[in-house]
Amino acid sequence: MYLNYKRILSFLGLILVIAGLAMFIPIIWSLCYGDTDWSAFLVSGLLTTGIGLFIYRLNKTEGNLHSREALVIVTFGWILASVFGSLPYMLSGAFPTFTDAFFETMSGFTTTGASVASSVEDLPHGVLFWRSLTHWLGGMGIVVLLIAILNSVGVGGLQMFRAESTGPAAEKIKPRISETAKILWLTYLIFTVAGALLLWLSGMSLFDAICHSFGSVATGGFSTKNISIGYYNSPLIYWVITILCFLSGVNFSLYYQALKGKTLKTFWRNEEFRLYVFIVVFATVVIGLDLWQGGWGSITEIITASSFQVVTIITTTGYSTTDFNTWSPLAQWMLFLLMFVGGCAGSTGGSIKVGRILIMLKQGVLEIRRFIHPKQILNLRINNRLVPSEIVSNTLQFFVIYIFVAVVATLIMTALGLDLVSAASSVAAALGNIGPGLGLVGPMSNYGFLPDLGKYLLAFLMLLGRLELYTVMALLARSFWKE
Repeated sequence: MYLNYKRILSFLGLILVIAGLAMFIPIIWSLCYGDTDWSAFLVSGLLTTGIGLFIYRLNKTEGNLHSREALVIVTFGWILASVFGSLPYMLSGAFPTFTDAFFETMSGFTTTGASVASSVEDLPHGVLFWRSLTHWLGGMGIVVLLIAILNSVGVGGLQMFRAESTGPAAEKIKPRISETAKILWLTYLIFTVAGALLLWLSGMSLFDAICHSFGSVATGGFSTKNISIGYYNSPLIYWVITILCFLSGVNFSLYYQALKGKTLKTFWRNEEFRLYVFIVVFATVVIGLDLWQGGWGSITEIITASSFQVVTIITTTGYSTTDFNTWSPLAQWMLFLLMFVGGCAGSTGGSIKVGRILIMLKQGVLEIRRFIHPKQILNLRINNRLVPSEIVSNTLQFFVIYIFVAVVATLIMTALGLDLVSAASSVAAALGNIGPGLGLVGPMSNYGFLPDLGKYLLAFLMLLGRLELYTVMALLARSFWKE
């Protein structure tokens, strides 16, 4: 089976059109605040949209996509979006070098939230809005948005959906994949609007409320303030964002199922959701008790701070209200472990995912039982459904590859001059799409000091983590490109 490059290029052109049209939106905020960066977005939008349309029209062709073509489209679609998405940063002078602009854009689209900006508050409003908008577009997925817009994408639509979706197995809500994509994006939009409204009513400006709603629902983490959410010094805002991030870390298909079944029991019947809640509560209690023992603050402040930080880290949002670099080793270690958990499958969160953690835990218990009762027939079940052996195998392999990549990348970062804590947490934060790490890359720091090689490595890890390893790594195999 050969790759139809014309068909691939036509879809890549459409992805560029979406990215280009999105660049016109920040112009509104630039003009409202009297900033001069509007021209950078106008030129970037026209250039990106024009090139996208040219590529699409030149290569428009009929026929269904094959699975390999879908993988190429998804991977190169994200890379192209990040390359062209860097144009407004460079033309406005916000990030004059391509390396910094590309890092910031890839961090945005992959909802990582790691920044090279030394002072976010000095950036013009158009640039600030574009940073948050890239979060929002990447949270549910650029390709999923494309599928939602197109009425029919054929068999390849499902392949692209699976390549970009998160978790052990992508769930279809409706028989047609385009209908599934529309429902997911509609749910996503409702959460975003509700979040922006609540943050605005809680005391944020309308601009900040929209930007932080984008970052919360997409579990991204870009803020318009240098010290992140701690700038507002408002427990109400802290709790609104905590709840938004928590809800965004849940499998989005559960919301549709709960609405369709008209019962909230849908959530508690789901084993992954129950484990997600348990991990959040357990980590919050451990960190809360540790802060209380250290006399960190009042009980109310401790509950608010520990809940906020646990939720924003496990959902891979990465917002902060305080410098957790100053917390005890126990609290920091707990947050570091949460970086390898992530949200639920089918959520906007990154990292390994609670669903995979659940499969590995239950499989571990089964192996122990098989050792005790070797003749007993035991099958792995989740939510009373049999889990296929290939899903179990895929999950275990994913975990091994994930840890292997993290270890190798950490070695490279230490070779570039970072201490072990900073190197390991920067890799975990990039691969898990979290943003802030520990040490030199803590919540009150940035990634601007890294050498270019370090920035490109972390940008690659962001893409690898967002597309969940296999989508990108398949393209690195020589056999993939053979006819």
